[in-house]
Amino acid sequence: VFFNLNPILSALVFSIFSAFGIEWLTSRQNIREDSAIGSLWSFGMAIGIIFMYLKPGTTQGLESYLFGNILAITSTDILWLSLLAITLICIFALFKHQILYTAFDEDFAKTRNIPVTFIKYAMMLFIAITIVLSIRIVGIVMLMSILTIPQMTANLFTSNFSKMILLSILINFMSCILGLLASTFLNVPSGASIIFMQVIVFF
Repeated sequence: VFFNLNPILSALVFSIFSAFGIEWLTSRQNIREDSAIGSLWSFGMAIGIIFMYLKPGTTQGLESYLFGNILAITSTDILWLSLLAITLICIFALFKHQILYTAFDEDFAKTRNIPVTFIKYAMMLFIAITIVLSIRIVGIVMLMSILTIPQMTANLFTSNFSKMILLSILINFMSCILGLLASTFLNVPSGASIIFMQVIVFF
């Protein structure tokens, strides 16, 4: 916004560098992953707030990025999200075992000559892209919840990874529909409504 660039494109670049930074800090510098995420999250928010105050009067449209606004979604956003979903489904279908070995037992994955480092960076890349493309649906503030709460809920019912994936997708889908309905009737941000529904399902 400060440099009159596309906010989504800028966020994509920043998120990819942040994702790679988190991976580099945790694997090369022996910094805990939650500490690296917290540091980069704080750094990003600080930059955002500084530039908002350096260019006052142009931050009205930023509310949809912070808290989510389903009305801000365009057909182009839906197309990109669809392409991302298809890409991730294909990648996971082809490399499911390699991804699981890397996620849960790196040492074993290395003994099987699996490119662990490449897979970890690829996963961080796709997480970054997913986050950026989802910003306008739930907003930056709520994004971490939509990526964690459904999986936590699914894990209460099963420890089978494939079942957990399907169940978390179902929970996410139900929460989104209920959250959007609540958002329409109560006239509140869609992101907050969706996360609220996810937490209720969790409890």
